[in-house]
Amino acid sequence: MAKNVNITPLHDRVIIKPNAAEEKTASGIIIPDTAKEKPQRGTVIAAGPGKKDEPMSVKSGDTVLYGKYAGTEISVEGEEYLIMRESDILAVV
Repeated sequence: MAKNVNITPLHDRVIIKPNAAEEKTASGIIIPDTAKEKPQRGTVIAAGPGKKDEPMSVKSGDTVLYGKYAGTEISVEGEEYLIMRESDILAVV
């Protein structure tokens, strides 16, 4: 799991560390950087407290699936993260 970040998300926001993009296909063909798809799976690093009437259903350490264009990319101490609303998360794996 990634190290703790010194950012605390507010309300129903979560910080996600995206998994690395696939380097090669199942048959062993190496995928060039220009053809790699944006990953849609990641690990929750931090979660806010939730909305007033809705507590958060994800917690730190959960592996989640999210939409292809969900969230905003941020860089903290040289690491890339996504910050998004809990509603942008599709499933917990």
